[in-house]
Amino acid sequence: MKVAALSSAAFNHQETDLSHRFAALARVAALTAFAATAMSAHAANLIKDGGFEVPIVPVGGFTKFVTGEVFGPWTVVGVPGDVAIVSTTFVQNGIAFKAKAGKQWLDMTGFLSDRATGVAQTVKTVPGQSYVLTFSVGNVVDPSNVFGTTSSVDVQINGVQQMRATYSGGVNNELRWKRFSTSFVATAKLTTVAFLNADPLDDNSNGLDAVTLTPAAE
Repeated sequence: MKVAALSSAAFNHQETDLSHRFAALARVAALTAFAATAMSAHAANLIKDGGFEVPIVPVGGFTKFVTGEVFGPWTVVGVPGDVAIVSTTFVQNGIAFKAKAGKQWLDMTGFLSDRATGVAQTVKTVPGQSYVLTFSVGNVVDPSNVFGTTSSVDVQINGVQQMRATYSGGVNNELRWKRFSTSFVATAKLTTVAFLNADPLDDNSNGLDAVTLTPAAE
């Protein structure tokens, strides 16, 4: 009976040990799957620096870039003028110009430029594949001052007008954001996505932030 009891205890020990090993392997598999999913979701965004975090601008300030100039993965395009990367802590005339995400955002109107100037980025695509472009437009309602009441951004795909995103909502003391999206089918291995300011000359604020481009779900 003593020998049988020892064998039973040993068997139970082995069974418990195997259970712990299987549980540990299951946890590792789950973590690996989660990491792979997260990496895949991150890699799915074909747009680089869609939050305009590069280069870093002065805290509470902004830095402008003129037509033809390159910053990070973006190129300033459109008519002669400029755009500006703005710090999320920038304040003017009692209005807080907070980013949609991160610490910076892009003002399509630049520094008193207010022209059909904007930014573009060329990405690798698969011909025949559908893609979804999403982005946020920022607006402040300032009818009695210099920032206007509406923000409009023209979106171009390979130089062709895709849509005009207009946001008329918001408040008079803070930049507010609205999400937009559009889809298209790639026709080449390279696709150029461009955003151009479509605000009038007397409107000095037009926000763009959180740009993403992903393959459409099948």
